[in-house]
Amino acid sequence: MKRCFPLLLALLLCLPACGKKEQPRTEVVVFAAASLEAALTEIAELYKTAAPDVDLVFTFDSSGTLRTQIQEGAACDLFLSAGQSQMDDVEADYVAEGSRIDLLENKVVLAVPESDPAGIGSFAGLTSDRLTLLCIGNSDVPVGAYSLEILDHLGLDIEALEREGKVTYASNVTEVATQVKEGAVDCGIIYATDAATHGLTVVDETDETMCRRVVYPAAVIGSGSAPEAAQAFLDYLAADGAAAGILENIGFTVLTRS
Repeated sequence: MKRCFPLLLALLLCLPACGKKEQPRTEVVVFAAASLEAALTEIAELYKTAAPDVDLVFTFDSSGTLRTQIQEGAACDLFLSAGQSQMDDVEADYVAEGSRIDLLENKVVLAVPESDPAGIGSFAGLTSDRLTLLCIGNSDVPVGAYSLEILDHLGLDIEALEREGKVTYASNVTEVATQVKEGAVDCGIIYATDAATHGLTVVDETDETMCRRVVYPAAVIGSGSAPEAAQAFLDYLAADGAAAGILENIGFTVLTRS
């Protein structure tokens, strides 16, 4: 009997552990505009405390690329776009009814390398001989579409700029910011938040006469595998809390904040 006692004791000690069940984990796949990468990466760390059983998996790219991936059947639970048209394109067939909201607002700015070596100075400087190379997003990228509106407002013909070799394109706003930071171009048209994230010099900012308001819609994708968890994360982003503070520190305006 004495020999059996240690074995019985070991079995009794194991019983509580054996009775414990691991909490099932939920994966939420988030497609988000490249300009949200810095903010959402920081927010994801906070969300581990708010929802410890949720794993956020991010894909950051241009809103146009993300829209196409959703339309082609890519797994996605939540879409955060930098433009309304990209969300419009997926709303009817992919967005969960009633989940779409206007989440954020951004600003479009003109950024230059440190000390503005070309002396661009402002958006008006794009019309001067000082400009040798401007970087903007592709036309299917929201920041690229806003850039074309600005150039049109300034009376600049994009085809003429192309013929003169004065414009180069990038596939998303992060690439534009990188070219400016590296001094590969005289200037670039980007979002205020990207200028802040990359530590760039901003020489001008648009107003409502130059381009549309830059509003970021967000919505749960109905065909996703975790619609409830996706909605919970969207609610977290929209709430008046720590996530909103991070977004606003980078330069966004949280439109749902009360």
